[in-house]
Amino acid sequence: QVQLVESGGGLVQAGGSLRLSCAASGLTFSRRAMGWFRQAPGKEREFVATIPWSTINQYYADSVKGRFTISRDNAKNTVSLQMNSLKPEDTAEYYCAAARSDGRLTQSWAYEYWGRGTQVTVSS
Repeated sequence: QVQLVESGGGLVQAGGSLRLSCAASGLTFSRRAMGWFRQAPGKEREFVATIPWSTINQYYADSVKGRFTISRDNAKNTVSLQMNSLKPEDTAEYYCAAARSDGRLTQSWAYEYWGRGTQVTVSS
């Protein structure tokens, strides 16, 4: 059974930081890109960041570039998202996802498995 379990969400003031983690099990972690997406109330799910198997050439949405950092530990089957300088507009449910293949993948349809999400709320 494939599981992606996110953790690390919470309530933080604007300007603060949070670190999200995602533990993957039941799937072949190798040769897959991993990604983070988010969905705010009343809005569509949007791409946040992705990292290929090699961990080289991470890619970010313009809205988070320079503030968020995605990383992965292939030995532990985990992926993380360090979020700094948080803004109220970053408030959303954040989802970890495992892609069907490797590469720079920003579209949700490219992702095969999804976690249940973790809530991030940024107060002004």
